Amino acid sequence: MSSQAIFGAGCFWCVETVFRQKHGVLMVEPGYSGGQVNNPTYNQVCAGETGHAEVVRLTFDPKIVSYAELLALFWNLHDPTTLNRQGADIGTQYRSVIFCCDDEQMAEAEASRRDMQESGRYTSSIVTAIEPARDFFPAEEYHRDYYARNRDAPYCKMVIAPKLRRLKKELHL
Repeated sequence: MSSQAIFGAGCFWCVETVFRQKHGVLMVEPGYSGGQVNNPTYNQVCAGETGHAEVVRLTFDPKIVSYAELLALFWNLHDPTTLNRQGADIGTQYRSVIFCCDDEQMAEAEASRRDMQESGRYTSSIVTAIEPARDFFPAEEYHRDYYARNRDAPYCKMVIAPKLRRLKKELHL
């Protein structure tokens, strides 16, 4: 039986690419969640008109990869201390957020955030929101598997590729 998880950690192109590398993750779908507009478009979300964050919805096999392992990867793939920003991507659509699919995920995410804050890894406070999962709206088709289809695009070369190399080295993805 598979499970789902929803994470927002900046631009979903990068987040999708990283989670696709994790053994046990069966599917990664970029989309939008956390806002008040049904079926938002990318342009609406980027304009900050919807309240949605760019997120990925994962389908994973908990017999192969635990939710705790996914949380560890989440904390490592972005800076959870910057409010509504990841690198040059600025706005609430790029906020750090975990949308929990059940009470167990909620408790595990909150404990993970607390442990990460207490670890001393960050000199600033973690601003990652942890909320119950809300409606998920899949992103437009051209956003799916963006890195694999656009490796030569400037954003892919300058942002995604270096992050992927770092995480592969540090976390043995």
